[in-house]
Amino acid sequence: MLNSLWLLLGGLILSLAYIEKNLYDVVEENFWLIFYLGVVLTTTVVLAALVQTFFSRAIRKRTEMDEGDPTSHKFLRYLTLFGIYFIGTLFAILAFPSLRGVATTALSGAGVITVITGIASKEALANLIGGVFIIIFKPFRVGNVIKITDQLVGTVVDITLRHTVIRDFKNKMIIIPNAIINQEKVTNYNLIDKKICQWIEIGISYDSDIDLAKKIMQEECENHPSSEDCRTFREKEKQVPKVVVRVISLAESAVTLRAWTWTKDYPTAFVMKCDLFECIKKRFEKEGIEIPYPHTKILFKNREPAS
Repeated sequence: MLNSLWLLLGGLILSLAYIEKNLYDVVEENFWLIFYLGVVLTTTVVLAALVQTFFSRAIRKRTEMDEGDPTSHKFLRYLTLFGIYFIGTLFAILAFPSLRGVATTALSGAGVITVITGIASKEALANLIGGVFIIIFKPFRVGNVIKITDQLVGTVVDITLRHTVIRDFKNKMIIIPNAIINQEKVTNYNLIDKKICQWIEIGISYDSDIDLAKKIMQEECENHPSSEDCRTFREKEKQVPKVVVRVISLAESAVTLRAWTWTKDYPTAFVMKCDLFECIKKRFEKEGIEIPYPHTKILFKNREPAS
């Protein structure tokens, strides 16, 4: 805020120092117009800086709290700053008689919405409304891990008036307009319960021992340090195994087995899945369980030349 004021003051001093003498009369004639614009600009900058400081402290306190959710504070900060700059621009326009009618209409309550709707494109307005819907209904919040597509999974970093910022697991920032993300099917891994049921699917050949393969997969999944026991009391009484393994399909060249194993959250589930694929592959090799892969056979036929 102080830097902006110093820059403004320095610009005024330089303009007065290098102004031509024949333009002094013009400056004196429009002194009050320049003074009014300076007051409006200074007030706008000061209010914006105060709002920024207030919300920054509120967001910091909210983030430091256990399970604190700064989403609403961040979005409200953007909305308030937009309102301050918009109203400041309208008050500046009031200084020019030819544009005074537009500013007066905009400042008259419902006229603000009319002007915004008139000057904003359909896409910009859709993004703004989409951001408001995200804040009100909270399908996800800042800090949540969400999945939009199989290739787009990451942590929500920020929700602005126009777009949502997501950091994926490659540490890349992905910016998605709010209007688009509202139309997608979003999987929120932090909503209510963070626990994840991870599927481990592996195909074995038809000649392999199915019971042995299921036993190996069950043992490796249960022995993994990230695997959690999510059985109910009744399931434990019935001696339902911690990890269930079943045959889910008979494909053209493989019998597909699936193990259901639980862990605490999505990032841990991904690491656990990678570990289990490696461990099960090594156990299968030791126990003689074959994992099939495509084979191509080429037959050459010798044709006798026609006599």
